[in-house]
Amino acid sequence: IDYPGKIRSLKWLICILFVCMCVFIPDGLFGQCRSSKQDQVQYQVSVPVLKRMQEVLKQLMLQGLSWQDDITQYILSKELKRVPHTTQPSKPNSSSSSSHLSHGYLLNMVFTRRIMFFFCSPLDLYDGVKLLELLADKIHLTTSSFINISVVGPALTFRIRQNEHNMTAAEVAAKAVSEKKFLESETGLKIVQTGVGEVTRVSEGSSGTVITLVSMAVVGGLLVLAMAVACLRHYTQQVANGKLGLGPEGGAETHFDYQELCRQHMASKSSMGTDTSRVSSVSSQFSDGPQHSPSSTHSSTPSWSEEPAQSNMDISTGHMILAYMEDHLRNKDRLQKEWEALCSYQADPSSVAVAQGPSNMDKNRHAESLPYDHSRVKLKSEVNSNKQDYINASIIFDHDPRQPAYIATQGPLAHTVADFWQMVWENGCTVIVMMTALVEDGEKQCERYWPDEGSSLYHIYEVNLVSEHIWCKDFLVRSFYLKNVQTQETRTLTQFHLLSWPADGIPTSTRPLLDFRRKVNKCYRGRSCPIIVHCSDGTGRTGTYILIDMVLNRMAKGVKEIDIAASLEHIRDQRPGLVRTKDQFEFALTAVAEEVNAILKALPQ
Repeated sequence: IDYPGKIRSLKWLICILFVCMCVFIPDGLFGQCRSSKQDQVQYQVSVPVLKRMQEVLKQLMLQGLSWQDDITQYILSKELKRVPHTTQPSKPNSSSSSSHLSHGYLLNMVFTRRIMFFFCSPLDLYDGVKLLELLADKIHLTTSSFINISVVGPALTFRIRQNEHNMTAAEVAAKAVSEKKFLESETGLKIVQTGVGEVTRVSEGSSGTVITLVSMAVVGGLLVLAMAVACLRHYTQQVANGKLGLGPEGGAETHFDYQELCRQHMASKSSMGTDTSRVSSVSSQFSDGPQHSPSSTHSSTPSWSEEPAQSNMDISTGHMILAYMEDHLRNKDRLQKEWEALCSYQADPSSVAVAQGPSNMDKNRHAESLPYDHSRVKLKSEVNSNKQDYINASIIFDHDPRQPAYIATQGPLAHTVADFWQMVWENGCTVIVMMTALVEDGEKQCERYWPDEGSSLYHIYEVNLVSEHIWCKDFLVRSFYLKNVQTQETRTLTQFHLLSWPADGIPTSTRPLLDFRRKVNKCYRGRSCPIIVHCSDGTGRTGTYILIDMVLNRMAKGVKEIDIAASLEHIRDQRPGLVRTKDQFEFALTAVAEEVNAILKALPQ
């Protein structure tokens, strides 16, 4: 297919429709063609709309968003109400079709239903989950009956899975209306509208190519609208800070991890303690999160609204470290020599014999990115689906080998997804840091190792997608239930997915990464398990993130001297190739320098 803007890889979006009339049934990024007897609705989309959305659609594919994602469906259903449409019989005549096509492209739609709440002002994930838990208790359902929870601006959308009372979406919406006053009084939220929405699904068009392009254009345009909503929320927050006299330095960052929210039924549990082993040390001048009052009478769980722990670094130490970093960045010759010395460094021991074994080679994404034998993660072979203990992953510690801080690993392959979840389970991990898009420049970087919606079983590990929150254009936050079907034990974990770091380069700014790291560390605070960090091969972007995080954590503990080159050698002793390029090393120096500068601004003068 040749199309202006050189969009050539369209096979991933929608099935091509031929002579017979079909209905599009969402199935990830693909779809299935089935005959339909339902009446359909025709939408007309103009050519200028198609052309305007081309670039956005490329980004949609790179970010791994699918037709079924709630954010896509919510905005799509709202936007399509503005597009002219007419209901037609199931078999329109050809002359009618020609008449419509002279003005634009035709889309035929059928609908399914989901539940929506609309509020008078934007809300955060915590408020949405609180409301749903109250509703579930009131109508005698479990909170696990609600899936695909999504909060976008003033809208809360979710779906209901099959439950013991066989309640449909319409019945749940009706009961929510009857309990409106109760929900408002308990949450302090003003519910403007409650109901069952329509999710649009593409069916038939004049040709397969036209339908593919139209669908891509509409979804892409609506994604732009989603970003506009996020920007509006950010602007509103800045205005609120100004009225409160907080200024650019004021306001605590807020983000709510679903796994913490699910614990609010344990009312007897004491408030979360502060662990200085991993703190967020960045000045709140970078905050872009929505505010949530820590004194709210409706909050019965620890949240992330408290002020982050202050760094133990004093002003003189901070200025000394900052001067050291700035000198490195200014002196390009010194930086080049230091990088050359790092490239010549040889770890000892450095055997990768296990990874190169005949039964393990197909488990490696790249032959040059292999774990050392002495630091590789070992799976329990007796419960492994292949009865083997190998996975391309390395244990990374800071100062104590008995307390691993990270697990650096490659993006899972299609046949190693079950091994990945076994590693997550056996190491008790609660946080996953994903540093790559699923696809970049048409090349797959990582297998999608979580369900598109609902749950999926990977060997003996059932993964349930609880929520997916687009925090900003740079990263997503997903929450999962992870269940071992053999033991029936269930855990919760959070995945932070960074989207703005290209495979063959570095980000244009350090700010998104520093903001991303703050969110990760606020979620991790108080835990002792390793953080899983992966990109595509588990070396370049993975190593750069680990290096930055490790150095900044040392500073937060009050370390007086920082040697980033020595720190890089230390982590390279545990996994080869961490931080692949000089640009990545320089980016790490820049990120640390900007963080130190932010800390100094936050310290009392």
